[in-house]
Formats: sequence, C-alpha cells, structure tokens
Amino acid sequence: MPAPDRQDKSRASADGSAGVEIVPVIDLRHGSVVRAKAGDRALYRPIVTPLSPTADPVDVANGLLNAAPSRQLYVADLDGIEGRGRDTASLRRLAAAFPTVRLWIDAGIATRSQAEAFLDEGLGLPVLGSESQSDDRLVRDLADHAVLSLDFRGDDYVGPDAILATPSIWPERVIVMTLGRVGMGSGPDLERLSALREQAPARCRLYAAGGLRDRRDLAALASIGISGILVASALHDGRL
Repeated sequence: MPAPDRQDKSRASADGSAGVEIVPVIDLRHGSVVRAKAGDRALYRPIVTPLSPTADPVDVANGLLNAAPSRQLYVADLDGIEGRGRDTASLRRLAAAFPTVRLWIDAGIATRSQAEAFLDEGLGLPVLGSESQSDDRLVRDLADHAVLSLDFRGDDYVGPDAILATPSIWPERVIVMTLGRVGMGSGPDLERLSALREQAPARCRLYAAGGLRDRRDLAALASIGISGILVASALHDGRL
C-alpha cells in the first residue's frame, strides 16, 4: 500500500522534459485491470505486469504509483464507457486505498444526472469523453468540475463537433486521446497536439494520451507546450 503522503516525483528535468506531468493509467473491466492496445477494447485482456502480482486494480495502481509517483491516477471504467454500468466497487476501493491521489475517472458519463450522481460520491474528477457526449451541454455545464477528453480514432475526431470547435468551453484540464496509439509505443501525435495547443485557451493544460515511448518523447511534448501525458504501457514495460 502506498505511503500516506506521496511527493510528486513525476516531473523530469535533466532530459529537458521539465514540467511534463506523468499521469499513470489503469483500464478496468469486470473488476480487473486490462492491457489496452490500439483502442480495440474487444481484445483487452487482464494485465500481466512486473509492477503487480495480480490484475487487481489496487495492486496495479500501487505498482504504477511506485514506479511514477503522482497526485493523479487516470481510471478508464470500461464497463461504464461501454454501457454495462459503472464499476463503483472498484472505484471506491481505489479512492479508499489512495486518499492523497486524485482519481480522474472516465465512466462514460453523458448526462447531467449521471454527472451529479458521480460528483455526489466524491470519488474523484469525472472525465467527460467526447465519444460519450451527444452535444456540448455537459462540457459547458461542468467546465469547473471535470476533465475533458477529446477522443480520436485514426484521423477522425469522435464526438460532437461543437466540443472540438469551441475551445472557449474547454475546462482547465484537457486530454487529447489518440486511441489508435494507446499501448503501441509509436510516439505521441505531436502534430495534432501542437495544433490543439495553439487553439486552446492559455488557461488550459493539455495532456497527451497514447504512444509514449521514453523520456525523449517527454522532451518533445514539453517543447510544444503539453503539460502532461497519460501513461501505462511505458511504465509496465520499464521504458520510463
């Protein structure tokens, strides 16, 4: 179990990547952590990793946070995203096990009532995935209380055009999720990230997701003004 007060050691400096925050990631399905590959959720299988003796979410989260101490942990609740109902039991266990870590939870929240029920539980920050939205209303309404994930499959943005086209409604934290690069080690999508950084208001902190290879990629992200990156495979594989 992690120490009760973690210091944030997730910022590198010697390699020129100062200020790029590493946010560890777990993907949950049926109460276990699965290994994400290229956004093809049908092929995700329970994870096998040197960082944890099991695929239990608390065990895997502990291993990730020991490898990359952070004040944030991103959790993709695939049961919620895919419409089977949120894995509330696992989310509560994670929140209890890591009280000093803020959970960023994508559970397919798409309506105001779902968002309010989630916020009432106090488990962490809801992540509003653009792929789960029908319009831009929830992003506008929860701008001060949520993380936005702009979801891309290949070259295509997935979600209401109004969200992508209106940077003024984006919250402080915005994830650029390149699903096809998740778990592939092909490098971050620097061209898209750079373009979105130029469009985003200065108050927004952009987080890359998908493709990180090693610390050289952190330096490249820092050079285009990206604040952080969501990471799983590079930590499990020992590349970071």
